[in-house]
Amino acid sequence: MNDLASFLPLVALALLFWLLIVRPASRRQKATAKLQAELQPGQRVMLTSGIYGTVQSLTEDTALLQIAEGTVIEVVRGAIGAVDSPQAGTTDPETLA
Repeated sequence: MNDLASFLPLVALALLFWLLIVRPASRRQKATAKLQAELQPGQRVMLTSGIYGTVQSLTEDTALLQIAEGTVIEVVRGAIGAVDSPQAGTTDPETLA
């Protein structure tokens, strides 16, 4: 019985670590993967480096982003961290700046 009582704090620490660290990180990772899988041309996105652009086209692993008039870059989908607006056609880009 005494051995079980001394083992209980270790189990409690492991459970606390899982609840505070592992579980939220897993949720964030799943949400980011879902966001990257649901990308569509015309969406305004932000890269993890902080660069904003509009998705021009998509392949399985990459995306072409227009970051300025006449400037298109190719990035991996994993570099896309957030969607700024649902569709570029529904919001005037001048009002987003």
